[in-house]
Amino acid sequence: MSYPTIRVPFGPQHPALKEPEYFMFEVDGERVVGVKPRIGYVHRGIEKATEDRTFIQNLYLIERICGICSHAHTTCYTQAIEEILGVEIPPRARFIRTIIAELERIHSHTLWIGWAAHEIGFETLFMYFWRDREIVMDLLELISGNRVHYAMNTIGGVRRDITPEIMEKIRKGLDALEERMNYYKKIAMTERTILKRTTGIGILKPRDALRLCAVGPTLRASGVERDVRADDPYVAYDEIPFNVITYDGLDVLSRLLVRCDETVESISIIRYALDHLPNGKIRIKVPTRIPVGEAVSRVEAPRGELIHYAKTNGKTKPERYKVRSPTLANIPSLCKMLVGGYIADIPIVLAGIDPCFSCTDRMAFIKVNNGKQWIWSGEELRRYAIKWYQKE
Repeated sequence: MSYPTIRVPFGPQHPALKEPEYFMFEVDGERVVGVKPRIGYVHRGIEKATEDRTFIQNLYLIERICGICSHAHTTCYTQAIEEILGVEIPPRARFIRTIIAELERIHSHTLWIGWAAHEIGFETLFMYFWRDREIVMDLLELISGNRVHYAMNTIGGVRRDITPEIMEKIRKGLDALEERMNYYKKIAMTERTILKRTTGIGILKPRDALRLCAVGPTLRASGVERDVRADDPYVAYDEIPFNVITYDGLDVLSRLLVRCDETVESISIIRYALDHLPNGKIRIKVPTRIPVGEAVSRVEAPRGELIHYAKTNGKTKPERYKVRSPTLANIPSLCKMLVGGYIADIPIVLAGIDPCFSCTDRMAFIKVNNGKQWIWSGEELRRYAIKWYQKE
């Protein structure tokens, strides 16, 4: 005798979700047989807002697309504008951007592994990781004066230099972080609580990861060696030796181990950058009026490939700006991982892509009437949303 499947809503408010997002699961007993995501709950209109601000003002707006990846977004932004300008930033600025990018990657990965431990009920490990995360946040504050939004990038270079005194403190902090991360990786590979909840959970095969366009640690945990830093080097990555970390376990445990090893690799990158930091100035002057042009910029954010598109019209403000965040790219793969698993594994599988829905959410509704198209106004969107939710 067969039983009908049941629909189970998950979000937009849910204990396992740190941001508002909605997933409708179709379950057969305890097994997930279907999932339908619904994004768009925290659409903040940042892309449209860039059109009303100057290129310098947009630095601080773009930085707030994401708190964890703020430097990645401004690096992507400044690279796009610098490409349209046709300028090269000083070598010292390229190395400093790289140092901040890797410190930010350590910050993001330690935050995520702690959150993953929280999702499986390993609260002690969660507290340890977030305690040690303070080391890298203190280093970022030492360099920039800020712990989250560093405001280091500017068009033409960086805003602050790294002095020899700061370098010495960075090295000491890196030594402590490396020791702790090696210890945590050992725990991850031997602790029964972690292994039971992550091994064989959320399987994503390489062919599915490529077909569904997964990015970042999600893709590399499926054994695919893809990393923008190596495939399309930017800032100083073409001058700094590093390894692209991959695992072939295809599961949540592999995603955890990729981030552990990437943290150690980031420490090596920063040390090399500090040892080979070029002399010279940290920025060049650029005009406030950007010539007509367009550019696509890519960086490897902590969560994966980040893409920015800029179009300029010769004025002091962008004509169009578009952002494709890593989480948006990973949602199709996430749905694939969830199907076939247990309801109890939904939180850790979802956490496995390190989602940031505030980065992701953006949308435009097109209203079609008698063959004519136009974008709905904000009031019309609000009315439509109310009707849509009532219908659901």
